Amino acid sequence: MNRKDFLKSGSLLGAAIVLPTTNAFSKNLADNSIDKLVDVNGNYIQQTLPYNENFLEPYMDAETLHLHYTFHHGGAVKGANKDLQMIKKAIDENNLETIDFWTKKLSYHFSSHILHSIFWTNLTNKANLPTGNLLKRIEKNFGSFDKLKILIAATSKNVDGNGWGILAYQPYSDSLVVLQCENHEKLTQWGAIPVLVIDVWEHAYYLKYKNKRTDFVDALFNIINWDNVAQRLNDAEKLI
Repeated sequence: MNRKDFLKSGSLLGAAIVLPTTNAFSKNLADNSIDKLVDVNGNYIQQTLPYNENFLEPYMDAETLHLHYTFHHGGAVKGANKDLQMIKKAIDENNLETIDFWTKKLSYHFSSHILHSIFWTNLTNKANLPTGNLLKRIEKNFGSFDKLKILIAATSKNVDGNGWGILAYQPYSDSLVVLQCENHEKLTQWGAIPVLVIDVWEHAYYLKYKNKRTDFVDALFNIINWDNVAQRLNDAEKLI
């Protein structure tokens, strides 16, 4: 898969496996390599980055990107596989006392895997702006693009501890919503499909920006790939 195909890939949804294969949304997930978060045996896999580690310079330094992708995202994938194995083992051994623990761990690790996979494709090395259907949706739900930027920036900067700022499509209300997510899975909305995510865990910015999360969030707006966001929105709308 080349970088162009990677960046144009559509929405991620970990629960796609429970959707009927005739569903347009689930079919799109199956057709896009970046959205294949599991192999044929059901093990979680991490896709290759679509660009070199210095691609996002100067806004994201190569060392941070390497550590972030390799050890933090990669660690989440390894953790999710272990969690899944332990759940299966507990069921096989009828040791249900540990199920609650491993289920919570899987929620944490797999949510991290999903959000990080979206995050890498949400970024590019040149400025661009939302257009078409995405821009119309933004103006309808937030008033203007500038108002959306203010909202999602403030939401991301003010996460308690570690977490994410998220722009998501909510099919139940047929609208775009901005969410504040603590860790990788707390304060989410059922059914909401992330189309843009802003990682504000300290490991995403500390080497370059130190403790200045606000500077990092502001810098990211120089490299957000709004074409990718638009593609993810278009795919998410297939749910309705």
